[in-house]
Amino acid sequence: MGKNSLNRLAGELKHFLLEQDEDEFITPAAPTKTAAGVSRADKKLFSMQENTTLTVDFPRAQHVATDTAPLPDQTKETPVMTTSQKQTALNELAQTINQCSRCPLGATRLHAVPGEGNVDADLMFVGEGPGYDEDRQGRPFVGRAGQLLDKMIAAMGLTREQVFIANIAKCHPMTDPQHPEKHGNDRAPNAGEIACCRKYLEQQIAIICPKYIVALGGVSAKALISDAKSLGALRGQFYNLTLDSVQLPRPVQVLATFHPAALLRNPNWKKDAWKDLQMVMAKLGLKTPVK
Repeated sequence: MGKNSLNRLAGELKHFLLEQDEDEFITPAAPTKTAAGVSRADKKLFSMQENTTLTVDFPRAQHVATDTAPLPDQTKETPVMTTSQKQTALNELAQTINQCSRCPLGATRLHAVPGEGNVDADLMFVGEGPGYDEDRQGRPFVGRAGQLLDKMIAAMGLTREQVFIANIAKCHPMTDPQHPEKHGNDRAPNAGEIACCRKYLEQQIAIICPKYIVALGGVSAKALISDAKSLGALRGQFYNLTLDSVQLPRPVQVLATFHPAALLRNPNWKKDAWKDLQMVMAKLGLKTPVK
């Protein structure tokens, strides 16, 4: 734009402003009205005082703002589902998991293991991945580690039917996928496998919406807490859960403890695991059952 054009534009703007009542652009700040919403008839409703704070606005700017779609409220919680809605949603998700082949584990598994339990559970246990027995039955924690987990749950004064049990990975990670019939052919899921399954677990958590999650083992703890610290460093405190793919209906907290399989290998850790579980019991108002 040339110098003459700029001068002409400046003159036209000056002429326009001189013809306007300044109160159309300068109005007292008010919580329920903006400058753009004040007409000549409304001006008399405002009493100008010495200490009045003034704001400057152009009517067109307000019009542009109202034409812009509001940003979604990221802090607003979504409603909690009914029991029937939860069951339907989990069943549909389980069907998707059973048909999943997003990572190589889908080609070597016998059965996917979505998870099971009370859809209205206040407490959820999340392990690393299915093992030999789980791969054959399609159910989580049914082998020796699962039997110990049942005892841990009972020690808290609960039953398996009152909680929900799942894993980070939904299919059996094997050290030797060519020989799925071998015992002891288990390993922790790797980062790629966790990434493929994470969305499924997050959907389960959002549907069930437990108050607390016990992360069983370092792999589960690091994935849910999103921290690379060791399990020993993560234990002993609650963490607020943040999900990547879905929004939680209400806040959920995570506590890390030992995996039952690790407790079978190192029985001396059981007393520390019991301390962790007692922290959850205190939050839920549970008392140790009388034997």
